[in-house]
Amino acid sequence: MSGTGPPPFSSEWAFFLDIDGTLLELAEHPRAVRVSVALPLLERLLAAADGAVALISGRSVDDIERMFYPLVFPIAGQHGIERRTAEGLLLRHAPPLEQLGRAASELVRLTAAHTGLVAENKGMTLALHYRRAPELREVAESEMKALAASLGDAFELQAGKLVFELKPSGKNKGSAIAEFMREAPFAGRLPVFIGDDLTDEHGFDVVNRLGGHSVKVGPGPSGARWRLADTSAVREWLAACIGRPGGSRRTVAR
Repeated sequence: MSGTGPPPFSSEWAFFLDIDGTLLELAEHPRAVRVSVALPLLERLLAAADGAVALISGRSVDDIERMFYPLVFPIAGQHGIERRTAEGLLLRHAPPLEQLGRAASELVRLTAAHTGLVAENKGMTLALHYRRAPELREVAESEMKALAASLGDAFELQAGKLVFELKPSGKNKGSAIAEFMREAPFAGRLPVFIGDDLTDEHGFDVVNRLGGHSVKVGPGPSGARWRLADTSAVREWLAACIGRPGGSRRTVAR
């Protein structure tokens, strides 16, 4: 696509924003991210978009709500498996939790044997992070593939940045965006989705089909139509969208 970067802000946009690696810098542990760098910006963005701003993340809805308090957003958590609507209704695609509990116990044993691995039980998904020990990628992948096979068709394995995740089949960030787009205040607007990871490609596909703007953060192949260099560039571009530029945009057109 030709151009110098994502197009100018429109009051008719609906924003869908990934969190880790997009709005906020990645950290060794999910609890170590710095949220304060984004809060004032997000408050202004909510006002500029008349509330049509949703956070789309692999984190749980409860975790996201704690992180961004006192701001209140529509949220898709655990890759679209749970969703807090703009009206405050919490919707969940509940998996067989007994099976997931057995898998969680296996991950506890695995992380006890490999201290560089971090297990995260989000309630309806299980993540195994190897950010602290990239050399353990093959171990993490092998163990998670075995667990996915033991769980059957109800669950699927999803790879991300230095993480493997077990999640219920059939839901993803793209399905969450599509669901939001059928509801107020998103319906009738043009979707804009910004993400950095493999897990965001489902969202890019949906936004592209709807004629919206898909924005990939960082390097690597992607189906997104636009690109921003890093989390700082994301916040700068969003600030520019709402009339308070934070510096150069550092954008590259795809």
